[in-house]
Amino acid sequence: MIWIERPHTDPWFNLAAEEFILKHYKDDLLMFWQNTPSVVIGKHQNTAAEVDTDFTETNQIPVIRRISGGGTVYHDLGNINYTLIRSAAKNEFAIDFKAFTRPLIEFLKTHELNAYIEKKNNLRIGNKKISGNAAHVFKNRVMHHGTILFETNLETLEKVIQPQPDQFTDKAIKSIRTEVVNLSELLPKTISINVFKSQFKEFMLQYFKIKSLHQLSEEETSKIKDLAETKYKSWEWNMGYSPKFSIRKELKTPYGLIRAKLQIKAGIIETLDLSFEDKKLIKIEEQLLHQPYRKTELLKILASNRFSETLINALF
Repeated sequence: MIWIERPHTDPWFNLAAEEFILKHYKDDLLMFWQNTPSVVIGKHQNTAAEVDTDFTETNQIPVIRRISGGGTVYHDLGNINYTLIRSAAKNEFAIDFKAFTRPLIEFLKTHELNAYIEKKNNLRIGNKKISGNAAHVFKNRVMHHGTILFETNLETLEKVIQPQPDQFTDKAIKSIRTEVVNLSELLPKTISINVFKSQFKEFMLQYFKIKSLHQLSEEETSKIKDLAETKYKSWEWNMGYSPKFSIRKELKTPYGLIRAKLQIKAGIIETLDLSFEDKKLIKIEEQLLHQPYRKTELLKILASNRFSETLINALF
């Protein structure tokens, strides 16, 4: 097994790096990494239903889809991500969250903290979540990765992850709301995140008997940047990849009641039924039909309509 140094904090680069390393390395490997503020959603989630996109856009927090399943998480520099990639023998059951989280549980014991795995892939201390985990299989390679909340901005986390199940109908994976806590609040002795990360790294190097430390080459870094630009920064991946879904919404306005029913496929408005006080808004329907379900783009289309903001609020 090898250790890969990951000093980058760019969230698009880091998610692209995971995919690149999974698909191009043959060694078993381990790596830690951190992101600047970002929302990371599971591969099979509906972005619109999981995230307060108004808040993320206003605060310039990117929303990025990863290749593994599971729920939506918030990353910032107060969170540590750790990734283990291994080869699985033929017919071996490759995804094993208990085995993956065991080293972290053992490490936390050295800090007098008793963590346990709950509901397959969450780690808790007491009744609060401190780590979420997910996995992805590529051929005979399995990638497990997880978060460690150390000193994350929990106020921002609460604001960005806002599931809205009532108005959405889909078959997407839903995030489960749960109470979280930072490890920094639980540790018996105050230490910095850098000290904690360094201690955890040393523990993991010994746990897996890792002696080989590796850095990404300039060529690899360049390819990862290309992947970040073409895939992980693209609207088609982050929004358009969402499973087909429908929205039913009523909005009371000073002018009257607006009702909207939409069906979105591959990020595009496939069907639209829009009415004001039970009168069909046919011209507006025609303008918006087959357009990307993207607030900024739809606002441009309706720019000449003095009720554009109100109409958009009825659609999102």
